[in-house]
Amino acid sequence: MAGTNAPDSLDVIRVKNLQVMAFFSDGAQWLSDTAKLQPVQITLDIAYDVSGAAAADDLTQSINYSDVCKTLTSTATSQTFASLEDLCSTSSEEETDVKTAALALGSNLGDRFTNIEVALRVLETPGVHYNGLSADAFVNVVNTSFMYETEPMYVSDQPKFINCACMLLTLVKRVEVIVGRVVSFRNGPRAIDLDVLLYSTRTVDTRPTNSRSLSAEHLEGHLVVPHPRMLEREFVLRPLNDMIPGYIHPVAKCSIRSLFSDLINIQPADTPLMNKVTPFPRYPFCGPDTPSEPESSQLPRISPVPPTATYWKYPVVSSTSLPTKALPKRKTYIMGTLNVTPDSFSDGAVNNTIPAALRYAQLAAEAGADILDVGGYSTRPGAEHVTPEEEFTRVVPVIQAIRTQFQQGALGDPSRELLISVDTFRWEVAEEAVHAGANCINDVYAFRGPGWPVDASSDENFAKMKQVARELVVPVVLMHSRGVPSANKDYSEYAYVEDSSTVEGVRVELGARVESIVKGKAGYPMLVGASRKSFLGLLLENPDEEGSYAGRQTKADGRDFATAGAIAWAVQSKAEIVRVHNVEGLGDVVRITSAIMG
Repeated sequence: MAGTNAPDSLDVIRVKNLQVMAFFSDGAQWLSDTAKLQPVQITLDIAYDVSGAAAADDLTQSINYSDVCKTLTSTATSQTFASLEDLCSTSSEEETDVKTAALALGSNLGDRFTNIEVALRVLETPGVHYNGLSADAFVNVVNTSFMYETEPMYVSDQPKFINCACMLLTLVKRVEVIVGRVVSFRNGPRAIDLDVLLYSTRTVDTRPTNSRSLSAEHLEGHLVVPHPRMLEREFVLRPLNDMIPGYIHPVAKCSIRSLFSDLINIQPADTPLMNKVTPFPRYPFCGPDTPSEPESSQLPRISPVPPTATYWKYPVVSSTSLPTKALPKRKTYIMGTLNVTPDSFSDGAVNNTIPAALRYAQLAAEAGADILDVGGYSTRPGAEHVTPEEEFTRVVPVIQAIRTQFQQGALGDPSRELLISVDTFRWEVAEEAVHAGANCINDVYAFRGPGWPVDASSDENFAKMKQVARELVVPVVLMHSRGVPSANKDYSEYAYVEDSSTVEGVRVELGARVESIVKGKAGYPMLVGASRKSFLGLLLENPDEEGSYAGRQTKADGRDFATAGAIAWAVQSKAEIVRVHNVEGLGDVVRITSAIMG
């Protein structure tokens, strides 16, 4: 394992081939009690200015190699690591002034999602919003959890919270002031609340010695890390478990995963349920309900954060003692497919004019679509190449028209938010589509573009699309695809999984792309897009093993009944979203299957 990232102006001090033992979690479960002690060889480059030591001929002004080796050895056995990269990151941190902290964020006043996004952006601009820091001070948000809607704890007579966690540095209370926290009463409502949960592997307690204990008393005006109340709070442990399940709590001496599991096991059946949530921003900013730009646009070097249009909820179980019949009901969200192309495999040249697209949008909204997926580039085998300019011309005017007509009440009740996603792999089209009124990006190539194998252009597309999604604060749908649909189907390298090499290839390759975009977490909402696909046609060509059905050829628009079977399976398998062409008919399948499944 090696690491180096030295600026050109600094010298490099190298620790080479240091042999240490480190705990690594076993497989995807990341459980500390199944961690394995394994030998690791570390080579570490430390960027350091040794000019002062050289000028004074004084080694004490340089780095002590022995201390470095002792620190690395201690760090390797101090916690459980999820991967070599995890150990590398932690080891590098121990030898620099850059430290990693886990931070809890919560909001239950105003636009809760916007408040949290503004707080994250303020955190990453310390040189602008904090006095007394050096010019080269920086903060990076390196990981975030899922977001959750939770009932208030301790004081119940207040609005629900949105809670999450992130990994970064400190500088916390100043952020609360900037975003708009007004001190009310302990555990009361607030626009933003930020708490330092963990700081590397350190413990900190600034209270007088005679006031220190394992309890959470006498905290006002003091810093106690790890946060003394975190072990009793699901809205803290669940987000931490999303990010760092293998981290060993420096006081409890247990992994976050174990602490979270223990809490869920002891919580009573009437514990209020939490909901994992996906917020959707409102674009464009200015409209009947948003006559001016958000307040965040007034903050220096903070790009405007859009207001929240709506959010989707996915319940999570907060107690293992909850009876099966009392498990929370799940909603399967319906995505309508609006292809504004002349050559899509199912409905090419059907909805590729603005009047036709508006008619489809109206019917889909009336039939219960939660979101419309607008695409201007067919990915069917043999489809013609479409330039970015042509795709833009097809997609953006349609999105603008739908958004305008819906806000005016021409396509249904404007109080019911109709979301729009843009089906594109081009960052330029995605950016303009969102500004025109889209709320989500659906990328068939998961940010890497159509090239296969991946190359420099793939990396460029990845960086650009990730930047667009982050700056515009939009959720994304990530799908697996290799280049043009008619090629690149050889998955023989995954033949180690018998009879499932294609499934394994998709799992590995899409998993790697997701990991590179949002870091390792499990439990993402799943979208199933089986509507009218060719695999349904292939299945229908097969005769029954017994009986008179001899198989038949089907066209794409003749596969809605076949699609119904796939949709029923998706609902039964707890997919959160299904993507369909026939919203009315297949929406009925979703409703009936959901009712039967309870």
